[in-house]
Parts: sequence; C-alpha cells; structure tokens
Amino acid sequence: MILVSSCLAGLDVRYNGTNCLNVKISELVKENKAITLCPELLGGFSTPREPAEIIGGNGEDVLDGKAKVVDKSGKDVTQLYIKGAYSTLEIAKELNATLVVLKENSPSCGSSTIYNGEFIGKKIGGMGVTTALLKRNGLKVMSEEQFADTLL
Repeated sequence: MILVSSCLAGLDVRYNGTNCLNVKISELVKENKAITLCPELLGGFSTPREPAEIIGGNGEDVLDGKAKVVDKSGKDVTQLYIKGAYSTLEIAKELNATLVVLKENSPSCGSSTIYNGEFIGKKIGGMGVTTALLKRNGLKVMSEEQFADTLL
C-alpha cells in the first residue's frame, strides 16, 4: 500500500485551504492503490491555518528537541507537528505501507527541501518532521517530484 499526502490527491487541506493536485497520485487513490492522509490534520490542525516553518534546523532536529516549528504569528506548534508525525507512522505501520509520497517543502512532509524558517519563501535542504520520523523507522519516503521521476 502507498500512503500519499491528501493535498496531492486534490483534497483542500493545505494551510491556505488549497491542494496540490497530482493527477497520477489522484488516479492511484481512485484505483485503491493509495490512501490519503495529512500529518498536519492528524496532529490537530484545521484548514485553513497559519503557515508554519521549522526554526533552527530541520525535522530531524525537531524530533531531537534541537529545533521547533513556529507559525507565522510566532506561536510554537512543534507538539502538533510531532503528534501528526507519530499518527502518520502508526497508520503506515498498520497498513504495511511500502511507500509514502509526501508534499515537498512542507515543515511536516518535505523530503529533501523545507522553508528556512524566516517566512520569506527561501528553501533549504532538509526533511520535515513526519518524513524524518518515517525514515528513522525504515519507511521509504519520497516527494511528489521524486515519485513522478520513478514513473518515467
């Protein structure tokens, strides 16, 4: 079973109430080959919500207590991101997921890039909180771009 970010399947769950529809991923969901989830909603967020970025590192640093996730108004939302990551891990284990495809750049789902924590649109190398936790637990995680490359 493949798990995919809900926003990639066309569900309006992003922080601003939009989605990032990826037609191939949406088709997999319709064919019951993939299941959608949103780590941020699993963590307790609603849609829409303030955008958030990792301050002081990346998702691995958040899990290690060395960095935090803060929303644009300055509120520390780290614990909600950690909760969402662990809920996602639990679901992945229950479903024996073979692959998890998550939205790049997200403080939760980014697999190779995230925003730098300054809310200026600048990206840096690093993983989001959920991706870091899933990888620590041996799951294969990739972005929608990496997934598209595997289909070529």
